[in-house]
Amino acid sequence: MDTSGWIPTTREDGETVGYLEPVTADYGLVQPRNLLGHPVGGPAEFMEAEDLLIERGISELAGRWTLRGVADDLRDGVVILEASPDGIVVAHGDLAKAGIYGRRVRVGWPDAAGLLTRSATEAH
Repeated sequence: MDTSGWIPTTREDGETVGYLEPVTADYGLVQPRNLLGHPVGGPAEFMEAEDLLIERGISELAGRWTLRGVADDLRDGVVILEASPDGIVVAHGDLAKAGIYGRRVRVGWPDAAGLLTRSATEAH
């Protein structure tokens, strides 16, 4: 997936909260995406999409996630340790909660394949 046209969206404090992917060449219509690169709703006008990402923030990253395509020990209940264009790093949620990260897995960014999904107990 070509992310070269994506525009980072930041809060007033400079924290990146997501990205705007152009749907039209003039960026009049964009697809808002969270920090993992997952779509957030449907395409919207630039300012509307930017406001949506700022309002959502990054709190969803704090929850538990399900990781497809890995061994059972990491499949359900992983937490996100890092999320950036360099990759998404996850570890077992229970171990991370105890301060022991154990095995870490790097998922490519953006997660266009949808390998990471919200755990059923964490979904909004």
